[in-house]
Amino acid sequence: MKFIGRVLMLFWRAMMLTTMLGVIAALVAKKQLPSSEDPDADEVRVKAVFEPMSFKSTAKHFRGGSIDCWYGGGAVDLREATLDPAGAHLQVRAIFGGGQIVVPESWRVTSKVVGIGGLGDGRAPIGRPDDAPHLTIEGIALFGGFGVMSEMPEAAARGLEQAMARRGRHHEPAPEPTVAV
Repeated sequence: MKFIGRVLMLFWRAMMLTTMLGVIAALVAKKQLPSSEDPDADEVRVKAVFEPMSFKSTAKHFRGGSIDCWYGGGAVDLREATLDPAGAHLQVRAIFGGGQIVVPESWRVTSKVVGIGGLGDGRAPIGRPDDAPHLTIEGIALFGGFGVMSEMPEAAARGLEQAMARRGRHHEPAPEPTVAV
């Protein structure tokens, strides 16, 4: 019985250490991960690190980009984007986070997301032609993940519209980086 207690205590300590290291890594990532969330950009970098994420693309030749969700998440709406004729590629990372990737019903989506979590396509399993716009999503999910859908839940849609409105009214340019001398 004493042995089992020691094993459980060791397991608990390992989980606490892992959690603390994950939080520290996320704080470092929040400062270092670049973000490029221009709705018209053909390649984007969307991140949610300890915060919500709301992004809506209107790109004319969307090629993809990256989505990072560390202890945060939200929605990425691609329904108004037009895929590049060669297709698009999204690189995703979800660590204790994730969200919805909303795409038109006609798009083909291929998932290559691995880990403890993942990516699920919640759209109706209809036959999409081979020449349909094609989005490939690759990456890693650790205790989180993404859902692909064509209709956004009402609460997520409200949150996206509110976030877009706030960005429009309070959009300020990013501060210039400073270098310590």
